[in-house]
Amino acid sequence: MTKFRITIFFFIPFISGILNAQPVEPYISSLPKGSDLSVLVQSVGSNPKTLAKYKSDQFKQPASTQKVITALAAELELGRDFRFITRIQTNGSISNKQLNGDLIIQLSGDPTLTRDRLKSMIATLGQKGIEKISGNVILDTSIFTSHDKASGWSWNNLTACYSAPPSAAIIDDNCFNAIITPGKVGSKASVSVSSNIPIMFTGDVRTIAANSKDLNDKYCELDVSYSDKNHYHLSGCIAVSADKTPLKFAVIDSVEYFSKILKNELKQKKITYTGSFIERNQRTNAQLSLLSSSQSAPLSELLTVMLKKSNNLYADAIFRTLGAHYYNVQGTWRNGGDAVKQILRKKAGINLENLVIADGSGLSRLNLVSADKLMEILQYIAANNTKLKMIEMLPIAGVDGTLQNRKSFNQAPFKETIRAKTGYIQGCYNLAGFIQKSDGGYVAFVQLLSGYQADNKGEPKNSAVMRFESEFYKNFIN
Repeated sequence: MTKFRITIFFFIPFISGILNAQPVEPYISSLPKGSDLSVLVQSVGSNPKTLAKYKSDQFKQPASTQKVITALAAELELGRDFRFITRIQTNGSISNKQLNGDLIIQLSGDPTLTRDRLKSMIATLGQKGIEKISGNVILDTSIFTSHDKASGWSWNNLTACYSAPPSAAIIDDNCFNAIITPGKVGSKASVSVSSNIPIMFTGDVRTIAANSKDLNDKYCELDVSYSDKNHYHLSGCIAVSADKTPLKFAVIDSVEYFSKILKNELKQKKITYTGSFIERNQRTNAQLSLLSSSQSAPLSELLTVMLKKSNNLYADAIFRTLGAHYYNVQGTWRNGGDAVKQILRKKAGINLENLVIADGSGLSRLNLVSADKLMEILQYIAANNTKLKMIEMLPIAGVDGTLQNRKSFNQAPFKETIRAKTGYIQGCYNLAGFIQKSDGGYVAFVQLLSGYQADNKGEPKNSAVMRFESEFYKNFIN
């Protein structure tokens, strides 16, 4: 009898915590068959109450909700005032308008570095009287090492700007613009790239009729291939039109791209060099003199852009920087993931050991996270938001970022009430964030929806998930 009473006593807190929870099952019927949903909704505070729970322990691909994990680790490890710094240094000295030694550009993986900022640094060399370099020009990329694309990134998306390489050498988002202009039906379309973009771009694109019934035309799509030294080739078909079509492509070889831009800027300032252009990917303890530098905005501003705009380049540059900073080694994808886990375990008391963290952006299909673990992240953010100020970094429903035009939330009662990170890759519609209550407090929620394939009902493919969100989350608005 005593043993029975003890068992009941231990289970009472758990039962009472979920007994009055909002049932999720009635709302799942609005989702397409085959969809797999995990949901967890909790009040925020030292003793959170579970308001809704469904398969929250299942592991799923987080997509861009992964950025919430990256952002918290970055705040805790690097600090809000951290800045990426790009330095131009030398191992020599200046005499008679000549730099006697090497010119060393120490790259930091700054995802915000622009050509204009590089131009300003080069101008500083001229102001110091340098007209000739009697040595090599060295690109120091040793902040990171190994591949610049994470495991699990889709190979067919590597030329898309959202997959631009978060390498040590980043300039102008490692992305460039091109324009394709259709010709007459049956003729070639023309492809052009600005002359100041140091890439090679060729095209063999056929112009087809706008409503062609020919199956060869129907399945003839634009396709881009690439080879060494940023050589791109566009092939396939485009429908006839009077309009030019803008295209954007990711830089494939970022060191080659940066080197050519740097050479051009030195040439523009009439600074010559007698040596070679060299990439150095090994760390050195050599004593160097600073000639010029440029720094990014503080981390707090970068995280705001990263979360509101879901910027993958920022997320993955920060992720690899975490590995370099935490372990004091060259940053890689592997030590970035290990660093995130260690930082959150030691500084936030959150154990993520069972998670798969392959990158910082959520692009990798290898990432695995549960709603339960994302909720731990959200609860920590809410409890420490006075210091972290991370809730304010999240997109606001109907106002900005990736929630500005989300149909489920861009009208009352959700508009300006929900702050959440979205996450989307093919088949996944994820959310992680907060619903602000009328008293100023918050309800935290995580949605991980996978296997989503819209039923063919002649409506937009996301209509079902938008209905689910607008109907289900109304239960937590007050």
